Parts: sequence; structure tokens; C-alpha cells
Amino acid sequence: MSAWTTSPLASVCAVFGDGDWIESKDQSPEGVRLIQTGNVGEGEFKDRVERARFVSKDTFARLRCTEIFAGDCLISRLPDPVGRACLIPETSERMITAVDCTIVRFDRNRMHPEFFAYYSQANKYLAAVDREATGTTRKRISRARLGQIPVPLAPVAEQRHIVALLNEAFEGITTARDNAARNLQNARDLFEGKLQSVFAALDASCPHRTFGSLASETHVGLTRSARQQGDNLRCRYVKMNNISADNRFDASRLTSVDANDAEVLRYRLQAGDFLFNTRNSHELVGKSCIFEGPDEDEVVFNNNIMRARFEAAIDAQFVLFAFSYKGTRDQLERMKSGTTNVSALYYRDLALLDVPTPDVTTQRRISNVLSTLRVECDRLGELQRDKLVLLERLKQSLLELAFNGGLKTKAIDSLLGALA
Repeated sequence: MSAWTTSPLASVCAVFGDGDWIESKDQSPEGVRLIQTGNVGEGEFKDRVERARFVSKDTFARLRCTEIFAGDCLISRLPDPVGRACLIPETSERMITAVDCTIVRFDRNRMHPEFFAYYSQANKYLAAVDREATGTTRKRISRARLGQIPVPLAPVAEQRHIVALLNEAFEGITTARDNAARNLQNARDLFEGKLQSVFAALDASCPHRTFGSLASETHVGLTRSARQQGDNLRCRYVKMNNISADNRFDASRLTSVDANDAEVLRYRLQAGDFLFNTRNSHELVGKSCIFEGPDEDEVVFNNNIMRARFEAAIDAQFVLFAFSYKGTRDQLERMKSGTTNVSALYYRDLALLDVPTPDVTTQRRISNVLSTLRVECDRLGELQRDKLVLLERLKQSLLELAFNGGLKTKAIDSLLGALA
């Protein structure tokens, strides 16, 4: 590691300034492309053509906008994370950027742009930016503070050599990451495809019943305001955030409430209860799950949830799988009422929901097959998620080596062996 130093970021730039203040009224359907913080990924430019915004050439001139060019670096001063950066690629478009992006045009006698692009992905850099960021709910960093972030400087020839080594290494990481992401999606698609095909066949071949005729009892839950919820109260309290979007029970965020004996008797949950979210955003209302216990605890449920218990000839897990079937979801979609922010599904409508309902032996067989497949797909998915975590750690290990002067071809070969 020869003659490495550090300098404030702004000091190694020929241009270091913010983008333009462009309001909605200034935008046009075509013209000069407006690059926004959403286009700035961690070391990558996100084109997002479908969300492209523009200003007219007249507006560009009137507002005296600053044009950006291929090879310029954009740094987002907003999360997430604050300080992420990318290089502008070669395009056929004229471009400007928004005020929350800082335009960086490096002095190439001191800083190779790709060298910084890699450094901007390193934990050391991101931690330094985070320390200088302000705000509680949404952090941001001022341009002045961003300009003072220290960056490593090596001789430019050495910077180019490190970039070449990282290009080789990151190509392998990107391929492995894409494969892991594809395998993760394949695991999800395998279960989803099987569920849809099973219920499509049932839909066409077996008797149907209404949801209301399947349930032996239904109840909406116990009303408790936020002020009445807390820790270490008598009963754990299941709310709509304890039902995941993929119809599973999530016990990780249970709060608790007080309830008297009569309320506990009426609203207590037992393992196997079917829970249905009756009020939520339009997208999430109607999500469901099976409560997984344990029975020995006093667990009650919120008034935005309906509990259903079924007659003996109905398998609750089968009904839950039926609620993931496209035909059932389409019916539920038509039953929703309300606004985008708050929608409801009322029992008077839900009771009429049409459910393909074979005999209970077939229901249980299908439940067992789908449950076993879901467990296996979950296991495969978890392996891929673990691999994605390991790949991110490998990436950070390479970056740490690179900016500590320890990145050599042998080090790359050794670390990339983890991808096998």
C-alpha cells in the first residue's frame, strides 16, 4: 500500500454541487431526463424507465439547470442508505438531477470515479456518512457535511488496478447473487404453482359451499386502544400485523392487554383458530392465518380480526390454503369496500364466499401435501437467503481488503472459493 492518504471528498472534485429544484409543475412528458434519488442505487444506476420524469428544453433553460454527463457520480443525500452513490452510464439522453442528489465530477488526476463508486459501498464510508447525517424519522446529510467525508487516495494507477480486481470479483458475486435470488423465487413459485393447480382442479370438480356454511361460529375481537396496550399485562393481544401478507401467523410482535374473565372466555384463542383481517389497507385487508397457540397462554384478538371455528367436517388449514387460491382472492377483491387507505370486508359478504369443498378426508390429504411442500420450499428459500447474506459479507470483505491495500489476486481467488 504505497503513498495512500485521505482527503475530504469535496477536495478531490472538479465539480461538487447539488442538483436542481424541480417541482411537479416544472415537469413535462418528454425533454431532458430528470434523474432522482430513486435512480441512485448502491454502486449502480437504476434506470427505471417506466418512472422516468422530464423537463422541457425551455424549462431547462429558464431554470438554468445543471446538465449531468456519463461518468459523473451522483450521491443521494437521502436514505436508504444516506450517501449511496452511482456513476451515470452512457445514454443517448440529456440529463439533470434533483436537488437531493449531489453532483460529483472528480479530478481524475486524483480520483478514479469507479474507485470511489466501490468505496461508496463499503461499510466504513456508509458509517462515516451516517455519523454526519441528521434527522430522526428520515435522515439526510447536507452537501457541506458530505463534502467533508474522508475518502482514501492512492496513486491513480493503483486505483485503476484495484478497480480491475474488484470488477472481476464483483462479476462473480453478481452472478452468484442473481442465481440465489432466482432460486429463491423458484422456491416460492413451486409452492404457489402447486397450490393454484390443486385448487383449480377442485374448483372444477368438487362441490362448493359458502364460507358461512363452513363456520360453526365467528366472532370479531376485543377492542383495546393503543393506550390500553403495553407489556406484561394479563393477555397477549393478536393484531392485524401478526397476520403476514402470505397468510401466516407471526408471533414476533405481540403486545398485551388487560381483560376480565368474561372477556377472556369470549375472546381467547386456541390453536387451530382461523383468523381473518377484516379492516386494513385495500391491499392487505383479507389476509388470514391459523393461530398456532400455545393453548396454555391467555391470548385474545383485536377487533380488526374475525375468528372462525369450523364444523367437524372442515379442516381449517384447507380453508386457509383455499384463501390463497386465485379464484377465492378474486372474490374477496370484489367484496372489499372503502378507500385505498382503509378498506373493510364485512361478514355479511364473506359469509357468501364460494369455497370448493371436497370431503374432509380429501381436505386433510391436500392440507398435508401442501403443508409438507411449503415446509420444503421454506427450507430451500432459507438456504438461498442465507447465501445472499454470505454474499453481502463477502462483498464487504473484498471492499475492506481493497481499501486497506490488501486486495491481491490470490485473496480474490480464496474469497471467491466461497461462491462454489
